[in-house]
Amino acid sequence: MASERESFDLSGPLHLTSIDWQNTQHRRSVAACLVQGVYILERDHQEEREGPQALAPPWWEFFHFKLLRKLVDDVGFSIFGALYEFKPPPSLCNCPSERSPCYVIAFRGTLTKYDSVSRDLELDVEVIRNGLHRTSRFEIAMQAVRNMVAASGPSNVWLAGHSLGSAMAMLAGKTMASSGNYLESFLFNPPFVSAPIERIQDTRVKHGLRFAGSVITAGLTLAMKAKQQQQQQQQQHRSQPEDEPFTTMAAWLPGLFVNPADDICSEYIGYFEHRKKMEDIGAGAIERLATQNSLGGLLMHAMGKQAAPEPPLHLIPSANLTVNLTPSRDLKEAHGIHQWWRDDLQLLSEVHRYK
Repeated sequence: MASERESFDLSGPLHLTSIDWQNTQHRRSVAACLVQGVYILERDHQEEREGPQALAPPWWEFFHFKLLRKLVDDVGFSIFGALYEFKPPPSLCNCPSERSPCYVIAFRGTLTKYDSVSRDLELDVEVIRNGLHRTSRFEIAMQAVRNMVAASGPSNVWLAGHSLGSAMAMLAGKTMASSGNYLESFLFNPPFVSAPIERIQDTRVKHGLRFAGSVITAGLTLAMKAKQQQQQQQQQHRSQPEDEPFTTMAAWLPGLFVNPADDICSEYIGYFEHRKKMEDIGAGAIERLATQNSLGGLLMHAMGKQAAPEPPLHLIPSANLTVNLTPSRDLKEAHGIHQWWRDDLQLLSEVHRYK
């Protein structure tokens, strides 16, 4: 049975009858609705709703998008993503739309109903284990992104995702950025794999924990790099030094949309605030090392449990961070995609660039 939240007529931003692509609120709302369209595509599939009974199409057709392709997982065959093309009617073609996308690739998060739940939860575990890049679902997503960018160019493609889908979009965006292709990205409630330090009320305790973590992480990073350099010298490797991957991605500025009441993503607030504080107290060099690495991964490497620490998939050098300060009734609302197309939000946005 369909819920009220699945119906665009009951839950969608019906006030957006005319989209100003220069307006950040409009762009955010459209991107969020296209992600919701993927959720409802899979719900239509599960409920066998077709034709006039299908609830998904209004979530993209209202904004003049066309569904080009569904992205289907090879395990369980659930719909986890969609490729949309912006197809405005002739009456709108003369309107200025410099910042409108030509194509949007959107990814849904976890659905806790029917056949998709076991596969989605399996991928949630891979996010925690830093192994999402090794899954077949991500391979399918990445191939779709590469093909679209190759066909139309990076400036014409948007990425969007929510929760698990946000992790997919972030990883796809990072992969493209590492080769110099910077895609406009809307990452809603992306999971941050860490203890929820942001929940601590005492700011001194919170900053002290972050400072200690940064010093330890930076120290382990330096030790690991010194060991690797020594091994290279012993093997007489004299190759030219390569750019640090983290530095290479610094020019990519995705939009991160988080809620402080959502423990799944709220740590991004502290992650970027702490970087700024470390710069202010003259400890920027420490933080530039620490911000690239996971303390857990470095400790596993130091104890010999892991050959080499893999780059944490959830860490990014730069972002336009938007925090929803509007009070949430519960965690479900704080983590939900629906908050991001409301027009009455109390938002705080700040650009964080890796230096």
